[in-house]
Amino acid sequence: GSNIALTMGVANENLSAFASDPSAVANWVKQNVQVYPGVNFRYIAVGNEVESGNTQNVLPAMQNMNSALSAAGLSNIKVSVSVSQKGVLAGYPPSNGMFSPEATSYMTPIAKYLASTGAPLMANVYPYFAYVGNLRAQIDDINYALFTSPGTVVPDGSKAYQNQFDAIVDTFYSALESAGAGSVPIVVSESGWPSAGGTAASASNAQTYNQNLIKHVGQGTPKRAGRIEIYIF
Repeated sequence: GSNIALTMGVANENLSAFASDPSAVANWVKQNVQVYPGVNFRYIAVGNEVESGNTQNVLPAMQNMNSALSAAGLSNIKVSVSVSQKGVLAGYPPSNGMFSPEATSYMTPIAKYLASTGAPLMANVYPYFAYVGNLRAQIDDINYALFTSPGTVVPDGSKAYQNQFDAIVDTFYSALESAGAGSVPIVVSESGWPSAGGTAASASNAQTYNQNLIKHVGQGTPKRAGRIEIYIF
């Protein structure tokens, strides 16, 4: 088969059953993973941007997934969860990043669990939403969001941020550190820019963002040098 590595997602509506019933997870692994022995599954994301009420199911579902994969001889597949910058992160500038008060109760144990298994945190990183939603009211510069700023926009101690993407990723890293899980790497499970349907949403901006993102990911961020693993949405 091809050398392409895949991420498989578990639907949010399955989390409750997966948290409470290990046999349901074992069946899912059998039907969705084991039947494709030629496919290189790298990650399984147990939920994507899970909303309150369901968040307490994520960690036990991840634990059951790891047990099911191990029993199937597939412990090389890393189990994680995809989280959104919105609602999960707080703190500005990036060095002050932490999990938000609403998210700390479930994200801190998840972060520590990821540290124990060696799996990454999967983060959906959208400078577009930070720009239009003014998540960082200090910055309303589209160039900062599109990687086209000519110089530093956000100074942060010894570090300097020229683009919003790096700032969001490093805010995630600071949040992991503040949760006692600084060893956990980040995989950017989604990023992109809308081509229509909203403020600054255009094919031209989407092309600029995606091309600049691809050029940029080999450099890492001010906080973490090295190539970033990323999936464009």
